[in-house]
Amino acid sequence: YNTAVAKKKKEDKTNRSSDQNKKKDYVGGWITTLGCNIHALAIFRITLGFMLLLELLLRFRFLHPFYSDEGTLPRHILLPQTDDIYRALCMHCGFGSLNAQRILLSIQCLFATTLSIGYYTRLSSIASWLLYLSLTLRNTWLNFILDRYFHYLLFYSMFLPSLDEVWSVNAYLRQRNQQQPSPSLKYQSYGKNRTTKTIISPAIIALKLQILWIYMDAGYGKYSDPLQGWSFHADPLPALDTYARHTLGAQYLYTLLGPFGLRLMTPTVVYAELGCPIVALLGSWLGWHKVVQVAVALICSLHVGIALTVRNTVLLSLVACVAWAVYLPPSLFGHEESGKQQKQQRQQQNAIIKMITNKYDLLTLITIAVFVSGSVWFETIAKQCDQSMEHIWSTLLHNRWNVFVGAEEYVTWEIAPGKLADGSVVDIWSKSDNINWNMPGSGAPCTSTSRPGRWRSYPYLAELEGEEGQVLWDYLCYEWDSEHGVLDGTAEEKKLLKFNFFMLQADVLPEMWFSPTRKRLIHSHVCPGVDIGMESDIVDNTAGGNYSFLTEEL
Repeated sequence: YNTAVAKKKKEDKTNRSSDQNKKKDYVGGWITTLGCNIHALAIFRITLGFMLLLELLLRFRFLHPFYSDEGTLPRHILLPQTDDIYRALCMHCGFGSLNAQRILLSIQCLFATTLSIGYYTRLSSIASWLLYLSLTLRNTWLNFILDRYFHYLLFYSMFLPSLDEVWSVNAYLRQRNQQQPSPSLKYQSYGKNRTTKTIISPAIIALKLQILWIYMDAGYGKYSDPLQGWSFHADPLPALDTYARHTLGAQYLYTLLGPFGLRLMTPTVVYAELGCPIVALLGSWLGWHKVVQVAVALICSLHVGIALTVRNTVLLSLVACVAWAVYLPPSLFGHEESGKQQKQQRQQQNAIIKMITNKYDLLTLITIAVFVSGSVWFETIAKQCDQSMEHIWSTLLHNRWNVFVGAEEYVTWEIAPGKLADGSVVDIWSKSDNINWNMPGSGAPCTSTSRPGRWRSYPYLAELEGEEGQVLWDYLCYEWDSEHGVLDGTAEEKKLLKFNFFMLQADVLPEMWFSPTRKRLIHSHVCPGVDIGMESDIVDNTAGGNYSFLTEEL
């Protein structure tokens, strides 16, 4: 009995020592640098699907103003300006009613859910990319950098292998039915002594290089700013000092660090964007898993900080963090084969050659190469007509990420004083009964403060002319009347007759101060069916001066 107990203890000690050695054994080299382990791919799939679902749910509130024929861009205006390829890919352009758009968006939400849970994963990723591209083409006015992120991450997800091998409904069904994993993997990963393995494919390589390009482009744009807004010697204010005043979190940060602290931190943003991807790849090559973890944690912390201090950036920052899942080292999820076994395996076969000779990987490589070549063509030698919104290329191939390049010189917000049939004056932009020309948000304004989200693009469409401009501004009249009982005849005295749309600006000054407000009239509009000659002028004193609709002056 004593002999058996001693033997058991010795075996347990040996097993623990073996497990510890395996967990410490983090293999570097090309496969680890260019590949990704299946658990990191699962995190990428789950978080990407969840973020996509969240964005699509938020998009429901913008369907009527921006995607229906009753909104700001009806199809009879859009379609004549597009070519055949555009109309073929834009499924949302085939339907004009609000209910049809709701059905399409609900289908997108369904595919985003199945992508996240790993059920019919390949179909879900393909459908999600095509439908998101179609949704973007329906109204390219609303194409922000967030949409570019989704566009590229969903595109590469269509080709990523083994997205649903672990932590998915498909993996559960395979285990329940005692089926083997897909041919791309020769192992399963369940139980307490979990193992993981790094796999390599053209899609994984391209996705990692895409992330590298995003931060190289963004970081270099800040570094090469002619005004040096992201340097320590920025004059008059460093970029962080101008951006970190939009939210409550930004004001706490300003209180904690002060002007000098923000000036000191400003260049670190550039260093992080330029350095973290390179450090992560180098750490993967050398097998320094802690270095890779620190690089991923640092860049994600940067995005969390942006989300907390800059308005309208929460979802963008979270999606940017999703992309970094493919850089996570295998040591976070278990242990790999020992170094000796891995070395013997590499001697027997070259994983990169095997990847290229695989028919599916070869097709993936060709497709991605064509896509990347198209982006290079668009950004370098494409003609001006090819870059117009008439074609799909600006949406499909645009691959620049140089945003927040310089320091913010001023902040902007909008108001739209409107006259009603009963003679009262309201702000139809904020949907308020009071006209307030002062800076909103306790000194934290931003573009479209009263209407966040997709409405941020609206003020910049003021230069539209002809029928496009008429429909754009008529919508504000329709919106007000429909929400205040005018259209159903219950409150005709609330009918909107006319309005002026102003963009207000204030320069950013040191110590969280702003200059006196200045205004710029963007557009003066008379609502449909209103005879302006029959309307008397009105005076409003809420601005500290007389506001005249006839003279359009403050």
